[in-house]
Amino acid sequence: MKKIQKKHLQKTSLEIARLSAQAALDKKAEDVMILDVHTLSSFTDYFVIMSGRSTRHVQGLADAVDAELRQKKIKDSNTEGLNEGLWVLLDYNDVVVHIFYSETRAFYDLEGLWHDAKRIDIKNFRQK
Repeated sequence: MKKIQKKHLQKTSLEIARLSAQAALDKKAEDVMILDVHTLSSFTDYFVIMSGRSTRHVQGLADAVDAELRQKKIKDSNTEGLNEGLWVLLDYNDVVVHIFYSETRAFYDLEGLWHDAKRIDIKNFRQK
């Protein structure tokens, strides 16, 4: 098993969430948001939620996020929904990335379900 690179070993879960969001934005993800759920959830600290324009775009976003984090030796522990492309979940333990096809996102409304979660501003960051 490969270890996380030393320079990325100390990354906080927020930094990992931001890396995920930025990788998705670079691939034209829509409505990207980071929810801070660490005080509301026992299983993760952050949700990164985004939409894709088609099932193929959703799959491409998942590949881009996973490739960016794997490049830094940060591997997901579980991936769900990649074949269908309607709702892909990438689980990085302290960060869970949800990539939705637009209509599917509206149906499940995670933002509404976790309405008490703090929204992290993604407009003012750029990491690489």
